Amino acid sequence: MEIKWVEDFLSVVETLNFSRSAKLRHVTQPAFGRRIRALETWLGADLFDRSSYPCSLTPAGESFVPIAREMLSQSTQARLILRGQLAGKQSLIKLAMPHTLLLTLYPRLLLQIEQSTGLLCSSVQATNVHDAVMALVERHCDLLICYHHPQQGIDLDVERYAMLSLGKEPLRPYSQALQRGVPKYALPGTSADPVPFLSYASYSSLSRIVEKQLSDSVRPVHLLRRFESDLAEGLKSMALEGHGVAWLPASAITRELAEGKLALAVAPNDQEALRQGWWCDEMDIRVYRRKDDNRPDLDRIWASLAKSRSAR
Repeated sequence: MEIKWVEDFLSVVETLNFSRSAKLRHVTQPAFGRRIRALETWLGADLFDRSSYPCSLTPAGESFVPIAREMLSQSTQARLILRGQLAGKQSLIKLAMPHTLLLTLYPRLLLQIEQSTGLLCSSVQATNVHDAVMALVERHCDLLICYHHPQQGIDLDVERYAMLSLGKEPLRPYSQALQRGVPKYALPGTSADPVPFLSYASYSSLSRIVEKQLSDSVRPVHLLRRFESDLAEGLKSMALEGHGVAWLPASAITRELAEGKLALAVAPNDQEALRQGWWCDEMDIRVYRRKDDNRPDLDRIWASLAKSRSAR
């Protein structure tokens, strides 16, 4: 038996709706249904009467509710105790975030937090946004840090999860610089001479933001998809070598811009595009936590983040 099956069960106890609970748990409905069935098989009894809408608890399900809550409480308590033992006096804080934020934001953010909390022991899972969200939902991490944008919103229940905004992150197209401020490739290109496009993989969260920018472009954009990766660092490396244009988070290219190695992929004399900020966008950097996780160390980190936000 897996603890997440118990969490699934308790979610349906609250909602009495498999579809709603599957959405809250960030699982497809078929997969969610299989997990409930797996729990029922392990227990040897049906927990829900599915013949009516909304579904209802069977007698066995009603009996299992207090047991499930106690199981979940004990497993959570055991994890907190063991984390404290493994990290000595300071418990280990686990975070999940995209690779880009680990490389650009987290080292600086950690220094800022430690000014308020003292030495922080942390472990980071660098992954895609979907898996990072699942890590928080399934209690594999304590904090989730990710980008938020209308094209890739994070749908977490506000009753269960708290959120803070850490700031804005511009997302703009960049090319190798022939000289400071002069790009090798400039948008929008032409049908006869399309701009080589270094794109995010279609399943990447940043891909949807870039594709929206392109589809909403005032001018038609002519691109040749030359390379694809799910990592911004991979696209940056390709852009630096002159292979094309990549949309990159500003924090990922601070040094390259300062050294004149990259330039905004807009012709310096295209005043209208520069003035209007065409093909550029902005994302919100957010941090999430579970409201039922009230460890003192985590509360201190959250208070530090909230204080820094209000000071901006």
